[in-house]
Amino acid sequence: MWDVLIIGGGAAGFFTAINVKEKNPKLKVAILERGKEVLTKVKISGGGRCNVTHACFEPNVLVKNYPRGEKELRGPFHQFHPQNTMDWFAKRGVKTHTEADGRMFPTTNNSQTIIDCFLEACSQLQIPILTNHSVQSIQFNPPSWEVQTTNGLFTASKVVVTTGSNPKIWDMLQELGHQIVPSVPSLFTFNIKDERISDLMGVSHLVEIKVKGSHLVSNGPMLITHWGMSGPAILKLSAWGARILAEKNYQFEIQINFVPDLKQEMLREQLLQIKNDQPKKKITKNPIFGLTQRLWEKLVLASGILEGQTWADTNKKQMNQLVFQLTEATFTVNGKSTFKEEFVTAGGVQLKEVNFKTLESKILPGLYLAGEVLDIDAITGGYNFQNCWTGGWLISEHISVK
Repeated sequence: MWDVLIIGGGAAGFFTAINVKEKNPKLKVAILERGKEVLTKVKISGGGRCNVTHACFEPNVLVKNYPRGEKELRGPFHQFHPQNTMDWFAKRGVKTHTEADGRMFPTTNNSQTIIDCFLEACSQLQIPILTNHSVQSIQFNPPSWEVQTTNGLFTASKVVVTTGSNPKIWDMLQELGHQIVPSVPSLFTFNIKDERISDLMGVSHLVEIKVKGSHLVSNGPMLITHWGMSGPAILKLSAWGARILAEKNYQFEIQINFVPDLKQEMLREQLLQIKNDQPKKKITKNPIFGLTQRLWEKLVLASGILEGQTWADTNKKQMNQLVFQLTEATFTVNGKSTFKEEFVTAGGVQLKEVNFKTLESKILPGLYLAGEVLDIDAITGGYNFQNCWTGGWLISEHISVK
């Protein structure tokens, strides 16, 4: 008989277990993990560096990075936010540093630092980590819970589910009475074949991107890859548009503004000014607006301007086309690619069925849910982990005093 059983040996599971046991050492706590290894997503996150959180310390601003969960997380983030995360890890000897874009990593730049921190804490607190325990069923026989695994039956007063986007567990929760929002990919890149970006792998530029025929718009760096487009601007768009783009079967058109800081008329005036001031300059060889030589050349040629042509030789139609390519270039997206191994999904347990003061199920007493098992997801940058830390901490606050 256990006091608290954690199902899922990931970020939210470990954070919950450690905080519960620290706050109430008398409680018997165990972690069940279906695989042979734990914290696998922590290990690969942030390119193996583990992007633990983001340097956004105002809860009302922080929630704006969650396409699903914004309203529900406002209260929890007032209780435990990125500064609390930094302090929690610092107290355990893990220092963090902040990069220019706000992402926060351990100073070692190694995700193993976070994993070691969790494993050491579990060892000191005597929290068993039971790997190769795949959950087969979850039953509520008041007042206790029964969890059948491939390695035996466990009974507990409280069960915490932190299994992420595991369809098998979602099915079990549905059988227990919870509604599940169907899963769709959230963070992904766009597959695009287009002459304007061919052979430009690695080129990055600050853009504004719109999905044509929708309200979806995103700003930020866009990265050209060998399969199409990636980078923060694309990943944000994929997160906010997860359901819309799934409905389109990932076949749609995007419109890119390569000069988002200039209104179209001002851009046109600047081009005409360059034409007047530098009539003999070859257009393709003299990039402007911060565009790389290769990207500028591709956009110029797509405007119908010839290689070696000077500004003096351009006609009105070519100038109009250049303005169009710089501010409204349309690209056809034909499919998606998963963003590295950091697979994030939109979907999970309906948020209205969870008490966000405690993360306890409103339907089943003694059942708690944290992390991506809920219909919560964020853009890339450490926000998904912050949701795990905050959920785990809130659960521990509630469970440890009961």
